[in-house]
Amino acid sequence: MRPLRFAIFGTGFWAHVQLAAWREIGGTRCVALYNRTRGKADAFAREWGVPAVYDDPKVLLEREQPDFVDNITEVGGHKPLSLLCARRRIPCICQKPMAPTLRDARTLVAAFARADTPFYVHENWRWQAPLRALITMLRSGILGTPFRARLTMTSGFDVWANQPALRTLDQFILTDLGTHLLDTARACFGEARSLYCQLHRTLPDVRGENVATLLLSMGEARTSVTVEMAYARTPLEREVFPQTLAFVEGSDGSAEITQDYGLRITTRRGTRHRRHAPTLYDWVDPRYAVAQASMVPCLRNLLGALRGRHAAETTGADNLRTLELVFAAYDSARRDTVLHFDPA
Repeated sequence: MRPLRFAIFGTGFWAHVQLAAWREIGGTRCVALYNRTRGKADAFAREWGVPAVYDDPKVLLEREQPDFVDNITEVGGHKPLSLLCARRRIPCICQKPMAPTLRDARTLVAAFARADTPFYVHENWRWQAPLRALITMLRSGILGTPFRARLTMTSGFDVWANQPALRTLDQFILTDLGTHLLDTARACFGEARSLYCQLHRTLPDVRGENVATLLLSMGEARTSVTVEMAYARTPLEREVFPQTLAFVEGSDGSAEITQDYGLRITTRRGTRHRRHAPTLYDWVDPRYAVAQASMVPCLRNLLGALRGRHAAETTGADNLRTLELVFAAYDSARRDTVLHFDPA
């Protein structure tokens, strides 16, 4: 079976991770790069041995005719560059958040649906090793009916050092980190029935909100799910960035994701513990290990879908449900009210 030929749009910080993960999987070949700053793309191409570089995405698509595009630009490039693919019926995988507004996200999903062309989002959080183990365990039913849960990602890590554009966003932590945690909550507990959110801005040099707390009712069980996130530079006894901690209570047991990638499951038979550490590929930055390594199973799932082997988990249509929660959270915080949804 021939490798699928793909192009990368955007050669920033995360593009290095994406290309390394694609090469880890095999079965694909990056044939071209687009970046609006040509010199940056040239340097990336030399480092990674990519044969062609463009500063015009239309020309790239016309000349190279890739099997799919991996759109890893900043959020402002997600809609126009993804729509470019939709118009040419070229499958596209888009970085999160899919779009800067809910209206734009709906436009994207509708455009690919009309074109009958695959549109995916490389949402990797649900593929982190300990979180994936939690999702698998919950779907097994070992805890019975989950009635309460907590997902927590709080950190003093300087995320702006490698991604300075995050400092200038009017909406920050919900669009950047909230997309991950709310997607993971949906994977664990089902669709939201209600949501309440409070936001805080605690850093004078960061424009958007950097602390968020949400309470959701989720799934048929109406599980009460608290989601806590913060990049606040608050002194912490132990920094676990970028790991998400979790605690779930069910009718037949409880489960906890602990520091250092542990998953503890307690039932009436006792407690068992297993460590689900990320794979330390040689290209993984140890500071981002659990996040970067999760791109491999994420992209493996999407590649299988592109080849028609199975359905993709993180389609544009599915991710739209996550973005609806993200923007509802802003609405809830602004109005200081609980919002209710039809989970169907």
